[in-house]
Amino acid sequence: MRMAVATVGIVVFSCLLAPMEPAIGQSSAGTYPSKPVRLVVPFAPGGTDIIARLLGPKLSDALGQQFVIDNRPGAGGAVGAEIVARAAPDGYTLLLANPGPNIHNALLRKKPPYAVSDFAAIVYIGYAPLIIVANPKFPPNNVSELIAYAKAKPGKVSWGSSGTNSNPHVALELLKAITGVNIVHVPYKGSGPALTDTVGGHIDAMYTTTMTAEAHIKSGRVKILGSAGKKRQAVISDVPTLVEQGIKGAEAMVWLGLVTAAKTPRPIIDKLNRQVNQALGMPDVRQRLEQLGIEIEGGTPEKFGAFIKAEVETLTRLIKAGAVQQTD
Repeated sequence: MRMAVATVGIVVFSCLLAPMEPAIGQSSAGTYPSKPVRLVVPFAPGGTDIIARLLGPKLSDALGQQFVIDNRPGAGGAVGAEIVARAAPDGYTLLLANPGPNIHNALLRKKPPYAVSDFAAIVYIGYAPLIIVANPKFPPNNVSELIAYAKAKPGKVSWGSSGTNSNPHVALELLKAITGVNIVHVPYKGSGPALTDTVGGHIDAMYTTTMTAEAHIKSGRVKILGSAGKKRQAVISDVPTLVEQGIKGAEAMVWLGLVTAAKTPRPIIDKLNRQVNQALGMPDVRQRLEQLGIEIEGGTPEKFGAFIKAEVETLTRLIKAGAVQQTD
């Protein structure tokens, strides 16, 4: 999501934009990887791990070692992210990064388990707008109707997310702040379980992506009320944005990237960066990401580090303005 803290941000991100310290030794990049690499996905299966499972085999083929996908859900992505933050800086423990675990949990908790500076940026994979999906039996059929319905029934609409301080949770709080509605937040350990309960009618609606909800959208098990993107998505071109429905300032997206522990040697960062960029350029990968509604980015570690720094500064402004709150 293009959100995120100002005096803190400048200091916190200096490590991402500076050269990596050769703590393990520059020569280690020549033989890296010499054993399997752990790619932590900080959410339950059925969500963003589809990206890890798409790129993992490509990296395994290119680098000659298995990239093991390890789903570690919990605490809005903080459980998995902390594993990587505390890992040895040797490139053998990676994190599929997104706003919730990498920024929100570090800045929206009064006692965060780790800092944004505990991670080193590798590559910006891409982004996708968040969309609002609902159970087909939920009365509203668009966001305008949703807001009117929620205002008429305060506290009666239940809304799932992939966890407290996750990207979809912050997007919901922003929507609530802008529209003044009283919607009940129901946190899960990932978008997959939340989506399952939306399909089952246990909760009414949620923010997600076309990537996560693809099968349920095609089957009609959920309906889309609107998109939080700045423009309509090609894969759901008939779905209007929130702005088109009269709601301004609630734009939200989920971005995805690859990070590892801070102080990982720069040659290892560069080797991983090259291979991911090559994978993102493969026709089958590009086609699948486009089908999932992902806008591909790629580029250098510096590009990703600068992007994250901007996200931190944006969230800082929202915190200072009271649009989002820090939690215990």
